[in-house]
Amino acid sequence: MAASRPLEAPATSPRRDLLVFATLAALILVVFIAQGSAYGTRMMVEAAAYAIIAIGLNVQWGYAGLFNVGLMGFIAAGAFASMFVTYPVNDAFWASEGAGLLGHALLALALAVVVVWLISQSWRIGLPRGLSQALTVVAGAIAYLWVVGVFDPATVAIERDAGFIGGLGLPVFAGWAAAGLVAGIIAWFVGRICLGLPGDYLAIATLGIAQIIKTFLKNADWLTRGTLTVSPLPWPVPGASDIGFLWARGLYLSITAIILLLVYLLMERAYRAPWGRMMRAIRDNEQAAASMGKDVTGRRLEIFIVGCVLVGIGGAILVHFTSIFDPSGFIDLNHSFLIWVMVILGGAGNNRGAIFGAVFVYIVWAMSEPAALGLFHLARDWGQSLFGWQPPVDLDARALQMRVFVIGLTIALVLRYAPSGVLPERRVSGRGR
Repeated sequence: MAASRPLEAPATSPRRDLLVFATLAALILVVFIAQGSAYGTRMMVEAAAYAIIAIGLNVQWGYAGLFNVGLMGFIAAGAFASMFVTYPVNDAFWASEGAGLLGHALLALALAVVVVWLISQSWRIGLPRGLSQALTVVAGAIAYLWVVGVFDPATVAIERDAGFIGGLGLPVFAGWAAAGLVAGIIAWFVGRICLGLPGDYLAIATLGIAQIIKTFLKNADWLTRGTLTVSPLPWPVPGASDIGFLWARGLYLSITAIILLLVYLLMERAYRAPWGRMMRAIRDNEQAAASMGKDVTGRRLEIFIVGCVLVGIGGAILVHFTSIFDPSGFIDLNHSFLIWVMVILGGAGNNRGAIFGAVFVYIVWAMSEPAALGLFHLARDWGQSLFGWQPPVDLDARALQMRVFVIGLTIALVLRYAPSGVLPERRVSGRGR
């Protein structure tokens, strides 16, 4: 059963929304004044990308109560897919022996998948289910060993002759679409296995999948260059060398903001549609929804896929903005925990809350270090001049760690004074559920 999250909060008013976002706009203005336009624009691009990811999580948790703690894996998968689709073609790979060996290895993989699937369906022709499952496990193990043996010569040849396979050289928007597609496919496989089980299994599965994806990408040098990273990734707009640093970032921000707006409008439309009412009915009372003939597992699978598609697209936007794909750069603190904080602080079930939470939390996260460092230096100067105090030599490192403290303090304050979030989910009529 998915985690139940009843509607506890009173309806939010347009005046409250306006006040909250006006306060956020004032905070953004302070950042631009204190840090400059270049830094402020960069921060807003990243915050907008996180907002897309936060809406994806809000769709899963806020609409359906699905506990996805493996966001990092879907972000990394989307980032890789976009990198592979958009990075320039590596002619050395296509001219090497490794290309042919990789083709044979992929055919072997496809054959192995088909054979294992056919064996898993053997119960349909009268074989006992227990025996069918045992044969599937054995066939899967044999197929894995065989496929690994076929892939090894190909990967060795690719790394020796070409470094890695390179990309397809397609436009960036094609890469972002591929990011959503790959994340959605992974979500389909995970959901097919776990969504019919109690909610804890989904959390365990997504956490495990995230670590598997990161480990694979980090160690697949033939595919991702591993820890050597892949760069520079292309932008969907002219770069700094073409139109200037600030203009380039401003255009990237415009593209990201348009995508965020479209995602918000689509998800709001879905929330108010019969589909959205059905999802909330399943979230609030699964047994009642099932008794009325609703396909609970099927609907959860739909919304899990939709949420992961948005997470993958947001991850692709992030990695293209930084222009570097580094599998080691995907960490749970930044790419799972922080996004949960955004949704909880903003208000689960409210897409405006997800956007507010994403921007506010990212500003707090990004500005905590320079703010803390400034306070530390001020304390050092006053302490030395007034009391002869000798400060620690690692003030910079301590300022960096203040981000975690400030985020933790922010969570504690929100849970104390706004347990349903700053912009909690609006109460809606039960009609049509």
